[in-house]
Amino acid sequence: MKFFLVFIISWFSIAYANEVQDRTNSITKNLRCLVCEGQSVYESNSDFAKDIKTFVSKKIKEKNTDEDIYEFLISKYGEEIILNPDFSNKFIFLWIAPILFFLIGIFFIFRRSNEIR
Repeated sequence: MKFFLVFIISWFSIAYANEVQDRTNSITKNLRCLVCEGQSVYESNSDFAKDIKTFVSKKIKEKNTDEDIYEFLISKYGEEIILNPDFSNKFIFLWIAPILFFLIGIFFIFRRSNEIR
């Protein structure tokens, strides 16, 4: 019976550790490393990234939600820490600009091809 109890406790602790690690990875993949160029915190090995990974893991163990963690990091480092920002009015130009530039490019290509004929 003791072996079974130890087995169950071990299994739950491993499952909890995996859940914490999975959530930490999920969050840090969406955070920009402010030291590295174009890398996420998950990919980076800088001291900043290590500190953020530790912080996120600690906050998850303290039962904070993902939104709470993001809100704290945004309040401390600004919106640029988010690697893939949500669609919002602040970032509407970033979402629309590629489409707009594509359409302008197509317009000039067709206009140029009509001039050549």
